[in-house]
Amino acid sequence: MAARNVLQQQNRGEAVPGALKQKNMAGAQGRNRKALGDIGNMVTVRGGVERGKAKALPQVSRPITRSFCAQLLANAQAAAENQKKSMVVNADGPIVANGALPVKVARKPAQKKAATTVKTKPEVIEISPDTVEQVKENKQKKKACVDSSMKKSTTLTSTLTARSKAACGLSHKPKVQIVDIDATDVNNELAVLEYVEDIYTFYKIAESESRIHDYMDSQPEVSEKMRAILIDWLIEVHHKFELNQETLYLTINIVDRYLAAATTSRRELQLVGISAMLIASKYEEIWAPEVNDFVCISDRAYSHEQILSMEKRILGQLEWYLTVPTPYVFLVRFIKAAVSDVQANVAVLNSCNVTSMENMVYFLAELGVMNYATNSYCSSMIAASAVYVARHTLQCNPFWNETLKLHTGFSESQLLGCAKLLVNYHKEAPEHKLKVIYRKYSSPSRGAVALNSPAISLLASQE
Repeated sequence: MAARNVLQQQNRGEAVPGALKQKNMAGAQGRNRKALGDIGNMVTVRGGVERGKAKALPQVSRPITRSFCAQLLANAQAAAENQKKSMVVNADGPIVANGALPVKVARKPAQKKAATTVKTKPEVIEISPDTVEQVKENKQKKKACVDSSMKKSTTLTSTLTARSKAACGLSHKPKVQIVDIDATDVNNELAVLEYVEDIYTFYKIAESESRIHDYMDSQPEVSEKMRAILIDWLIEVHHKFELNQETLYLTINIVDRYLAAATTSRRELQLVGISAMLIASKYEEIWAPEVNDFVCISDRAYSHEQILSMEKRILGQLEWYLTVPTPYVFLVRFIKAAVSDVQANVAVLNSCNVTSMENMVYFLAELGVMNYATNSYCSSMIAASAVYVARHTLQCNPFWNETLKLHTGFSESQLLGCAKLLVNYHKEAPEHKLKVIYRKYSSPSRGAVALNSPAISLLASQE
């Protein structure tokens, strides 16, 4: 009761007995509460030191009660916990030092968390087919814009280059298209597409090594006319025996190589031809004709022993070297390149088809190998010239293209010399005494290609 009266008197401003004693007790209590000031119940004022003198802290006018002390203690503990969580650095104010708090009071983390954890109801978007198409169109438009923006700007160098090409007439030059002639044989294991280019590269090298030189001056009894008669007869025998094309061209190659190496009499010339075909048949055919068949086909002009003896002489003279690139191996490849664009060319499809092209090429090639003058050209050039003249004869435009130039290795100007010889042979074939080849290719089974008018326009061409 006494304490309550004293408190009421203090509130009214009346003098209280023993006030000095109470004041001394309050000072003692202030000294004893220094620890509470350290834990944060007092606010630190910036600039607390002024001219070397400490600035006095404001006095608390509220009486110190038990509940007020508990509240101060709770506030101090909460401030200490917040200070530990913020790791001394305050996001909204300056760096805190010596455990002091800044004057600016930060918002409570609980309020921010409550503000951020407000759940919103997700918006449901219905996607229809029209919406999907619209999205795709927008993506395409964006992509087109990006592509157009990525285009290089025109530079001075590109402008000058374009003008130079236009001045030289190169601006409108069409792109050269080379047909893949092996595309249809992808699944054909016998076509050996992995090695076909290497094989024909080897043939090109080998044909120069086995090329036949001019031997007529070294043969006193054999002439060009006699050789043509022999080849014409061998083509007829080959046709009657129904042998492969490879056998005919290898037979002619063996005859020329032997005549170039050994002197032969007129009486043995036919024997050389029979023995050469026997060797070629054994090399190329599955079922080769027997020796007696050649005895009968020669009207028994030579015996069995003579044919076998000449066979040994030829093989010994040629050193058993029979794997040579004849015109036939090149004809197969070049015809394949020649007919690659025939079916696509509808305008000349009636006169220039695959069958007619093959028969015409073989007709011209056989006319070429029958005549001795073509021996001055290599096998690949004879085959390429036969293809070139055949395309002229059948009016297959263009007469020569980049595909043929790539696979043959010859341009039109390089083929004109040999091509003119073949045109002359075709022109003379109907009136020539040796008509085996002409009759063979005048039959309907061969497309009657020999009856076509020769390509006389080539004779006026200049090399």
